[in-house]
Amino acid sequence: MSRIRILVCDDQPLIRSSLELILGTDADLEVVGTAADGRAAVAAALELQPDVVLMDIQMPELDGVGATAQITAGTNAKVVVLTTFDRDDYLFAAIDAGASGFLLKNTEPEVIISAVHAAAAGKALLSPEVTMRIIRRGTATAQPQSKRTPVPAGAAEPHDQRILDELTAREREVLVKLAGGLSNAEIATSLYVSEATVKTHLSNILAKAGLRDRVQAVVFAYRAGLIPSTEP
Repeated sequence: MSRIRILVCDDQPLIRSSLELILGTDADLEVVGTAADGRAAVAAALELQPDVVLMDIQMPELDGVGATAQITAGTNAKVVVLTTFDRDDYLFAAIDAGASGFLLKNTEPEVIISAVHAAAAGKALLSPEVTMRIIRRGTATAQPQSKRTPVPAGAAEPHDQRILDELTAREREVLVKLAGGLSNAEIATSLYVSEATVKTHLSNILAKAGLRDRVQAVVFAYRAGLIPSTEP
C-alpha cells in the first residue's frame, strides 16, 4: 500500500516544521513538500500532485482560500484548512473553494494524523466548533435578513422540501447520520448495510440535492430541519 503524500503550507517556519515532525511519526504518511505562501503552494501542488494539502488560511502572496480554489480545480488533492477562527468569512469562503475540512492549529498531534487519513479517504473533517459555524451560516443565508432564525426540525424551506421529497427514506436516514458526524463505516454498522451501499446512498443524496461534498450535505441537513439546532 502506497503512503499518503502530503503538502504542508504555512507561512510560519515553526508550524511547517512541527507539522512535518508530527506527520513523520506515522509510517503511512509522507510529507513530499512544503510551501510558505499561497502561490508557492499552488505551484507545489501542481508539480507534486499530493493526496492531501494542509493549508494555512492566512498567507502572503495568495491567501489560503485562493490557493485552495486553484489546487482543487487543478489537482485531485484534498485540502484541509488550518484555522484559528479569526475570520469566519475566510472559513466559509474556503468551503466554497473546495476545502474538505478544517483543523485548529492547536489540534492534538494524533488528531491531525487521523484527519489526514480521513481526508485521503474522502471524508469531510468537521470539528464541533466548525460544524456549528457552518450550521449558523447555512441556516442564516438560506433565509431573508429579517427571518434569520434556526430552522426547527421538520420545517424545511420550499426548495429544500422539494429536495427532501426526492430522497428515499433510507437516503434521509443516511443524511441524518452523516450530519451527526458518523463515518461511512459507522453509518453502515448502524443501518446494517455495507459500506458500499452507504457510499451509493451518499452519491445519490449529493446528486439529488445538487451538493458538491459531505460538508455541503451537513449544511443542507441542518438548514432543511432534519437535525434540530443546538443554538439557544
